[in-house]
Amino acid sequence: MNDTLTSDVIGRRVEVNGEHATVRFSGIVPPVAGLWLGVEWDNPERGKHDGSHEGTVYFKCRHPTGGSFIRPNKVNFGVGFLTAVKNRYVLEDGPEEDGKEQIVIIGNKPVETIGFDSIIKQQSQLSKLQEISLRNCAVNGAGDKGAIAKACPSIRKVDLSRNLLSSWDEVLDIADQLKHLEVLNLSENKLSFPSGSPVRTGTFPALKVLVLNRTGITWAEVLQCAAGWPVLEELYLKSNDLLISERPADVLQTVKLLDLSSNQLIDENQLFLIAYLPRLEQLILSDIGLSSIHFPDAGTGHKTSMFPSLQYLVVNDNQISQWSFINELDKLPSLQALSCSRNPLTEGSKAAHTTRGLIIAKIGQLKTLNKCEIPPEERRGAELDYRKAFGNEWKAAGGHQDPDRNRPHAEFLAAHPRYQSLCL
Repeated sequence: MNDTLTSDVIGRRVEVNGEHATVRFSGIVPPVAGLWLGVEWDNPERGKHDGSHEGTVYFKCRHPTGGSFIRPNKVNFGVGFLTAVKNRYVLEDGPEEDGKEQIVIIGNKPVETIGFDSIIKQQSQLSKLQEISLRNCAVNGAGDKGAIAKACPSIRKVDLSRNLLSSWDEVLDIADQLKHLEVLNLSENKLSFPSGSPVRTGTFPALKVLVLNRTGITWAEVLQCAAGWPVLEELYLKSNDLLISERPADVLQTVKLLDLSSNQLIDENQLFLIAYLPRLEQLILSDIGLSSIHFPDAGTGHKTSMFPSLQYLVVNDNQISQWSFINELDKLPSLQALSCSRNPLTEGSKAAHTTRGLIIAKIGQLKTLNKCEIPPEERRGAELDYRKAFGNEWKAAGGHQDPDRNRPHAEFLAAHPRYQSLCL
């Protein structure tokens, strides 16, 4: 990059010696002559200051040591999509060696092969490529208009994670040319989104899987862009400091899997805003600090109208410490699988098999727990152990085998909502 940079570099994503940053300033920084770029590092420990120099504020950083001044010739502004594809996949023609044995490394294993060059060349023909991985290839945009569609018409899966894409419009410029695109990974690109203006829609007509982990996207931006994902089935939003601020209206209605892991600002009240997504079958809530949940529309022994299609719930690495949380999960009408490892409740003083048995007994329709199937004999044993463990407490609370005399008090029913149905 030369010394004639203009202001349009502001906001661009760049790479310097393997570290990624965003350009926040371009200009002169006295008393040293020449052009400087002020960058804000993704890793704030990489920087030296907050965008100030000798009392003058040139740009601002979120972290006091997040900024640096760098000469333009030290910065990599990246390459277009098609350039990256050719760098990664196209082989130069060399002397033919068909018929000769060669040693090729596949995984960690050396494999003897004959004519392997011809196979590689065939796979590298861009027009036939259906899956492309360009992770960490410094992709900064679409490049020449229409070139991707012409060269790569068959692409269905693209990994663009950890690149230099700086805006959603750059993503759209690429996607516009990939009409068969079904899977797109944009993780670790710090993307800016259009504010206030309508987002181009219908750009992803075939997209089924979208990964936006660590992109800085907000919930409002998700909903703003989601009209362009009419058939989306899986949406990954891990580590974005998300707040679920509003209920999806006419968007995300086809989503079957939603990953909200490692968004520490999400609480149970925010989850109710997504509780009526009609096709949501898998919800991943690992590491969000969740400690409680309550479905206010359903009393003891009844099913909630929330999360009507939810079959698999993941709540690993949270702060769940009370059995009331597990009791509430029995209200989910379609729940069949649960992962709840590394919570205070499951890491406590009880033996692991005892805790597992209690969870099985408390959630009647559960078929898989922590990725281990629950066979019928394990369920029968867990429910029998549960009845024995709390039988005396049930009787002391007013429980009785005779239905006419069975009057357990509300406190016991709240703590053991399934117990009645197991005993009678």
